[in-house]
Amino acid sequence: MSADPRLSRLADTLVSYSIDAQPKQDVAIYGPPVAAPLIREVYRKLLKAGAYPHLFMGLEAYVGLEGLSEIFFEQANEDQLDHMFRTEQIVRGEFQGLIVVRGSLNTRALSGVDPDRRRRRTAASAPLNETFLRRSASGDLRWVVTLYPTSAYAQEAEMSLTALEDFVLSATLSDLEDPPAHWREVSVRQQRLVDWLAGRSQVEIHGPDVDLRFSIAGRKFINDDGHMNMPAGEVFTGPVEDSMEGWVRFSFPAVYVNRRVEGVELRFERGRVVAARAERDQAYLEQMLESDPGARYVGEWAIGLNERIDRFMGETLFDEKIGGTFHLALGSGYPETGSQNKSGLHWDMICDLRHAGEILVDGECILRQGRCLID
Repeated sequence: MSADPRLSRLADTLVSYSIDAQPKQDVAIYGPPVAAPLIREVYRKLLKAGAYPHLFMGLEAYVGLEGLSEIFFEQANEDQLDHMFRTEQIVRGEFQGLIVVRGSLNTRALSGVDPDRRRRRTAASAPLNETFLRRSASGDLRWVVTLYPTSAYAQEAEMSLTALEDFVLSATLSDLEDPPAHWREVSVRQQRLVDWLAGRSQVEIHGPDVDLRFSIAGRKFINDDGHMNMPAGEVFTGPVEDSMEGWVRFSFPAVYVNRRVEGVELRFERGRVVAARAERDQAYLEQMLESDPGARYVGEWAIGLNERIDRFMGETLFDEKIGGTFHLALGSGYPETGSQNKSGLHWDMICDLRHAGEILVDGECILRQGRCLID
């Protein structure tokens, strides 16, 4: 893909639109060697913007040199599992920009990690995660995450590599001239829904796989228009922590750190997960729920609106934006929404409403069978 002009357009979107890089800002680029064609373009665009680019190969288990994360979880002692490395503290605590390019040659690399060691690492990361979310909410840190298509992702999505490349670059609007201009149009369109939701209080979601009720009173909705995720295409908030009631069976496997948990069903009382089952990997689900006290509460509720993403591919960055779906994230919420839930966990789980189901806010239907009814 190194000669593909769509990569240059994607890099420009990340630098000039997503984080709006400015001269003399310290900007971290996290990405693995396999994503070098996109990383080079990002590096070039950052220099053109006058920023100070810093290249790193590892950000926890998301990206990095193949095999290092496996070695870490196999070999790290208890002190190392609990230790947040200085580079991560500096980037999340002091840098002004962060661009994460995910890319993998083996998407199942961490599937064999001892869940208790993963849980311990998740709990240890909670304070650093809190710093990251606080600086993001204040605007002190501008960040964005994207994905570089590889054969491993293509296999997970049951697509050819060429088809996946087209899918990824379409979802990010990189197949269009001047993608930032198109993302601004998306922003305006989604903002209408955000404005309509402002000041509302009660949400109900009904369908074959869901019967939920919860409060959004006093909470703020965020327009995910490409300034944090690329692709973007959702609006989200943090539900009132003790308000979630009912049950939901998620339509797709719940993916967390390259591990798929299939057939997840949760039941809530007073905001807390009181029963959890999975058709596959029940033990992992339960151990993640025990990561810390906030892991059993919902930190995020979102509606997916990106109609260019029309299929599950096993990568949450894309799947959570599928037009006509909603998702809940167990664990940490985003402070800018008003969420007070804190956790080292943030696990998005997606429910499909495209064939049946509806979302009502204060008694008014805003989405039915995947179609948003608020213009």
